[in-house]
Amino acid sequence: MLLMPFHRLIILIFGLSLILGLIIWLVNSIYQLYIQISFTAPLLANILIFLITGISGFLIYALVHYYNKLFFRKSNFKHKINHLPKFKNRKQNSLEDVRIVLNQVKSIKDKVAKQSLLKRSKEIKNDLDRQEFKIIIFGKGSAGKTSLVNSLVGEVIGQVNSSMGTTKIGISYRIKLEELSNKILITDTPGILEMGSGGEKREMLAKQLSIQSDLLLFVVDNDLSESEYQFLKFINSFGKKVLLIFNKTDLYSKKDKIKILNSLRNKIKEFTFIEDIILTAANPQNRQLKARQKVNLSADINILTKKIVMIIQTEGQELITKNILIKSQRLGEEMSQIINKQRNKQSNKIINQYQWMTAGIVIVNPLPFFDMLATAAVNTQMIVEIGQVYEYKLSSDEGKELALSLGKTLIGLQITKGAVEILGRILQLNISSYLVGKVLQGLTVAYLTRIAGQSFIEYFYHNQSWGQGGIEEVVQRNFQLNRQDVFLKTFIEDAIFKIVNPLTDNLKQINKKKLDKDEW
Repeated sequence: MLLMPFHRLIILIFGLSLILGLIIWLVNSIYQLYIQISFTAPLLANILIFLITGISGFLIYALVHYYNKLFFRKSNFKHKINHLPKFKNRKQNSLEDVRIVLNQVKSIKDKVAKQSLLKRSKEIKNDLDRQEFKIIIFGKGSAGKTSLVNSLVGEVIGQVNSSMGTTKIGISYRIKLEELSNKILITDTPGILEMGSGGEKREMLAKQLSIQSDLLLFVVDNDLSESEYQFLKFINSFGKKVLLIFNKTDLYSKKDKIKILNSLRNKIKEFTFIEDIILTAANPQNRQLKARQKVNLSADINILTKKIVMIIQTEGQELITKNILIKSQRLGEEMSQIINKQRNKQSNKIINQYQWMTAGIVIVNPLPFFDMLATAAVNTQMIVEIGQVYEYKLSSDEGKELALSLGKTLIGLQITKGAVEILGRILQLNISSYLVGKVLQGLTVAYLTRIAGQSFIEYFYHNQSWGQGGIEEVVQRNFQLNRQDVFLKTFIEDAIFKIVNPLTDNLKQINKKKLDKDEW
């Protein structure tokens, strides 16, 4: 196990020595004062001793407290995954997340997605009792990742050269260090940030593998490029512990090495601790002297090895449990996305059914004073059915009340008028003038029914809430989405097929019967 850094040890010793000296001085002064006071006021003398003892204890406590606060504070960057429960509760929370997934996965209709979620849930449950510590090494292709793994494992395990894309897939190796009871699984990932589709696939694989790790080693051989910085930022969003490995330091002068190190410290200060930047020379190059003598250099990874040992000894089990909790949370989020996508699809089928139903009702029985309030009764059942998709049971009265409130909003925002104008212009270009007046009213109702239905999808998705902007903002947003050319083209094509063509055929039959009757 590593000792405390020297500068911190000096500060601690100096602080304790200073307080100890003050205490000795105070004790001597208090003793003299006590002798003088005790003869005339014994009670006052005892109170004085009590106060001084308390002050001395407080000074010692303050030194230790602020020392820890100064040197062992948490990183100040914030994101959701860092706000994890304490170590003792993480295993329980992971199990609870898995139970939720297993309960809700039954409702998923996609068999492939269901099997994938069940398999990963089982893996997480099995992972809860593992003792193996997972380390993932990644970086760009020429940064020396494989050389670093070679040095850690102690034998050559992969091709080592400067070409990009040497490691095609993530390859794992088990090692055992004498200082640790845990076995270590080290995975050498594909190089990131390479050109072409092959490079993109390897980068995606590296990202997937990084999620599985307890500790990440991000390897660079120079200052961080913008693309490396963005990738590191992406990895940091998982809440993983990361060591930044500055490799190939044997290739730099002392001046250049310090310059790069200072730049790295400045760039990653929002992600991790400065002391988590480790300098290595995993595959040092032989140096040629003037007398043509070669100096063979051995790999310099001792600091990295000691750092890994210290991390596993001090926080290894916590990192394992944290990693499992992160994976269980991500699994839950993925399941929620699948379920919401499924619910959205089901809800849109309901909307599609009711929008043409309302259009047919209005065309067959034209409403003398058309507006959304007049079709609220029809939309009531649509709202109830969408609520059922999102597992909310609404009564007919509740559905009607929601339909009326949304109808008033549509009128208040003049969306009804806007829909008539938009559809009127398009219909004039697509159907005969004779049918425009008859069809316009029905299609406008269908169009507004769609806006209403999609607004209620948002309402139920957000747990029966319209959000901060209220119902007006939701309705206005859906109106803007449904007035785009791509949607309107599809909507009119469907309307012609489902409404206009049947209506035209029906009118032809009526006219034919009338004509036949007149001839008869």
